[in-house]
Amino acid sequence: MLYILLGALGGFFTVALGAFGAHALQAVLDDRGQMVYQLAVRYQMWHSLALILVGVLIQFLPQSALLEWAGRLFAAGILFFCGSLYVLSFVRLGIWSLLTPLGGTLLLAGWLFVMIAIIRSLATKRAHRE
Repeated sequence: MLYILLGALGGFFTVALGAFGAHALQAVLDDRGQMVYQLAVRYQMWHSLALILVGVLIQFLPQSALLEWAGRLFAAGILFFCGSLYVLSFVRLGIWSLLTPLGGTLLLAGWLFVMIAIIRSLATKRAHRE
């Protein structure tokens, strides 16, 4: 349930940040800044939904340790990837630009853990049928 809650919280803030960016920041950010900001919003929403998916899958699949890790990786990935993009929409480079690829790697790892959990679950079900 934790990941469902985190996903819902992330979705809430995604809508709020998206609206804030579309209205309040339009005069503040240049075209590049707007593009980076909207990229952060998109990735935050998709991965908030991924957190909800992980929370639901944990209820049904026996590979919950892998899914727990997927949830942690998605949460950290959102923080580092999207968080750094939000900052980078206002400033150029700096330490923040180093966090973006780290966050992206965490998001990729989260998806990898989801895939492995599903594959293992399918293999376990197949073995029990035979």
